[in-house]
Amino acid sequence: MAGRIRDADIQLVRERVDIAEVIGERVTLRNAGGGNLKGLCPFHDERSPSFNVTPARGVYHCFGCGVGGDAITFLTELDGLTFVEAVERLAGKAGLKLTYEDVDGRVQRGPSGQPGLKQRLLDAHTAAAEFYTGKLLSPEAMTARQFLSARGFDRDAAATFGCGYAPDAWDALAKHLRAKGFTAEELTQAGLAKPSRSGSLIDRFRRRLVWPIRDSSGSVIGFGARKLFDDDQGPKYLNTPETPLYKKSQVLYGIDLARKEIAKTGRVVIVEGYTDVMACHLAGVPMAVATCGTAFGAEHIRVLRRFLFDSESADGRIIFTFDGDEAGQRAALKAFDEEQRFVSQTYIAVTPGGQDPCELRQSAGDTAVRELIERHTPLVQFAIERAIAKHDLDTAEGRLHATRAIAPLLARVKDRGLVEEYLGVYAGRLGKEKAELRRAVQGAAAGQAPAEAPPQPRREMRADSMQLRAQREVLKVALQQPQVAGPYFDAVDAAPYTDPNYRAVREAIAAAGGAAHAAAGPNWVAAVQAACAEIAAGALVSELAVEELRLAGEPDALYVRTILARIQRPVVEAEVADLKRRLQRINPSTDKDQYMSLFGQLMGLEQHVRSLRDQAANAFE
Repeated sequence: MAGRIRDADIQLVRERVDIAEVIGERVTLRNAGGGNLKGLCPFHDERSPSFNVTPARGVYHCFGCGVGGDAITFLTELDGLTFVEAVERLAGKAGLKLTYEDVDGRVQRGPSGQPGLKQRLLDAHTAAAEFYTGKLLSPEAMTARQFLSARGFDRDAAATFGCGYAPDAWDALAKHLRAKGFTAEELTQAGLAKPSRSGSLIDRFRRRLVWPIRDSSGSVIGFGARKLFDDDQGPKYLNTPETPLYKKSQVLYGIDLARKEIAKTGRVVIVEGYTDVMACHLAGVPMAVATCGTAFGAEHIRVLRRFLFDSESADGRIIFTFDGDEAGQRAALKAFDEEQRFVSQTYIAVTPGGQDPCELRQSAGDTAVRELIERHTPLVQFAIERAIAKHDLDTAEGRLHATRAIAPLLARVKDRGLVEEYLGVYAGRLGKEKAELRRAVQGAAAGQAPAEAPPQPRREMRADSMQLRAQREVLKVALQQPQVAGPYFDAVDAAPYTDPNYRAVREAIAAAGGAAHAAAGPNWVAAVQAACAEIAAGALVSELAVEELRLAGEPDALYVRTILARIQRPVVEAEVADLKRRLQRINPSTDKDQYMSLFGQLMGLEQHVRSLRDQAANAFE
């Protein structure tokens, strides 16, 4: 039976791991105040950031789609890892050694079970990348080294990008990895090898220059391989097939090297190939990425938007580079069809003479590559010029068709101020008044189907009453600042919580040992979530753990007592009303003892109500 990770080690992982660093490998996070960070949610499309991370408590929550949890949850949900795999990966990041126990609590030397499939495939790719890079230095890889050198890439550049060589052998890699303990099934599932007609395992890549393809965290998930010899009957470029790790519609070559610069500058440069990415980075354009064996599409946009912080409050720029030939222009127009999925403005940089960035660097140097990117023009302007070029503006018919062609394009411009500029430019070229072209654009906008846009995040839940707001606030303080709230919070039971989910969270806090005995941090939040009997309550815990308090500054004991008084007061007032009704039903002359007992209770409760009223006077409005 496989060993389980000791609970104390799991708690230590939560404490030691920087959740902002873990999530920051997938999402650009920016300061949101109050110790919180904010970014675009990786679990759903949105145009305004509603994904919150609170490093001090080790938790995240999206107010748009409701997902939330800690660093372990993040990896299980986004990467599809098991709980154990996620803990092991985070422990590796933190440099922690895990202890495994059997069902009786006896310590084992290590996990008796095998790592999960995805981790095994990652390990196989890491070993394969090391194998390929080692082979690049071998005598038989001379052609591969010459290919790189001819394009301006020296040994250091090859090492930076992990370039390698797949040797001239049918099963060199397969034998190497089998010797390291990987099974034939694992190598097949990883896309590193495939069964031959005879049933034996042969390498997918042979006699080719190889680039490792990494995800944003730097893990190798696939390879791209370039043909070097004329007698190679395969395609010019051969990529890893679809695997549990490699989804070509989501993969961007160079994202591991470019993501920090993309986040820093708010710019991304999209090129067409591996050597173009290398050339751009070496020339001083370190935010370049490329697709891998497929056209740039909606899934690539989703990935990039998270790193760009692509929201209505940001000033991002997406710059496409295409060759100036006909194929390049068609690719640019196809990119324009998708550009509405970005909030930021899209641009195009057309390379001169049909050169790609790699060729431009070879012929004109690094400065020419940087200048190419700086000379970018709006993609919509490129599309408009292409549309106009199809018509003869010397004829009335040509001008009419050109107007009809560009009106829908102008209707898609995000910056309405730019629309007016374009109207002034193109009205004259089309021989029309500006107002006439504006009407054509307005008509096109009215007739267009709304562009598909990421769903807007739902608004933060606004309580229907001050009472519900106060209940929510009390729970937030108990989760976020248990050392402050604890003694006062624990003294009030679940009775004041009228919302069922709030009551469930209050009961979970008690089941987790109470706030008075907790230390603020990811383990406290995780303990409360684990104590929740319902999924909805567990989700609410992660939401409350990151939501800002309705208070400027840090909460103190007075604030806690104030909001507790607010939520208790209706309960005590209801008890007062109930006692008064009971007293009205008693005849004091015939049942004096009971009457006086209840009357005494009433006096005490009314005094309590006055005390609570005074304490709650300072509660937020």
